Amino acid sequence: MSIAHAENVVNVWMSDGKPARLIWQGARYRVADDPLRLSDLLFDVTHPPAIDGWRFRGVDEHGGSKQFDVLRTVRGWEMVRVRG
Repeated sequence: MSIAHAENVVNVWMSDGKPARLIWQGARYRVADDPLRLSDLLFDVTHPPAIDGWRFRGVDEHGGSKQFDVLRTVRGWEMVRVRG
């Protein structure tokens, strides 16, 4: 599943400078892997833009997991993409 960048504000809690938990569409997820900066995923760009975004796998209270791409904007944290 892919979600276009839209009015998809999420709550993200950070720990040691990395995402640790988030709430998306009323469900709580804990980060289950080592988050990657979105700017580090731009391999073919010689000068990647300065963005504050992360990719990580989140696990809900029932054990379901999804991969999230979140971006911090002037409006707060926004969901850019979800794969599950």
